[in-house]
Amino acid sequence: MEIKGAMVAIITPFKNGEIDEEAYRKLVKRQIENGIDVIVPAGTTGEAATMDVPEYRRLVEITVEECSKRGIKVLAGAGTNDTKKVVKLAENAKEAGADAILSVTPYYNKPTQQGLYEHYAYVAKEVDIPIVLYNVPGRTGINILPETVIRLSQIENIIGIKEASGNLRQVSKIIENTSSDFAVISGDDFLTLPMMALGAVGVISVTANVAPKPVSEQVDAVFNKDFEKAKELHHYLHPLHEAMFIETNPIPVKTACYLMGLVEEEYRLPLCKMSDANRERLKTVLKSYNLI
Repeated sequence: MEIKGAMVAIITPFKNGEIDEEAYRKLVKRQIENGIDVIVPAGTTGEAATMDVPEYRRLVEITVEECSKRGIKVLAGAGTNDTKKVVKLAENAKEAGADAILSVTPYYNKPTQQGLYEHYAYVAKEVDIPIVLYNVPGRTGINILPETVIRLSQIENIIGIKEASGNLRQVSKIIENTSSDFAVISGDDFLTLPMMALGAVGVISVTANVAPKPVSEQVDAVFNKDFEKAKELHHYLHPLHEAMFIETNPIPVKTACYLMGLVEEEYRLPLCKMSDANRERLKTVLKSYNLI
């Protein structure tokens, strides 16, 4: 199975404490209409950590319903720090029709590299679904090293990695030492262009929630070897990327979507509304892009 292109780490809209299914379907359609290739529900940006399993499954089901009729792939988040819970999430994702899962490194436990290997190997053995690893040390407190990724890439249904370490040397080492069909994906909007220049096959983007078209166009430009256009879009998007991280993700991106009239401004604790000062900063940036 091949996963590549412009992918969105999509937010989950809530209304009165529940998933706002109507708003969510509209978000998915908007992404597809603006050139996004893969929808990634139930990740960090989707506030998956606060969902129970039935909610998680329903979110994936809705995503599959909207994507399958349009030929768009679904890469469902399925990660936590309990290996058996990951298996349960992966089973639900498969039953709901997801094409693959995105599984973050176990946070808080701080496993060794061997522990990370055994964690992913166990999930891969228990559930017959393609798996994309997800490395984001800034949030998990653990870095899956290139040597471990290279070992895991030998397992048949481990098909790639979302790399958000910010370490281009690490990215390069993984690309150089894995097969050409092992997908390395940028997990950092800022690094889409340099990572794709090294051989990454796309991005799982936060910014695409608010500006899917230019994110998609940048990825397409690299695929078409139009590096001048890709560079222009990199610089064009840079202030917007920065704005998406002025507070903890997904607070800014969800606030932006609210200001754009796409969702209710509702979070699940421990996330909360952003500060007034940062809200004004965000508004200024969104206005400069004619998004509000």
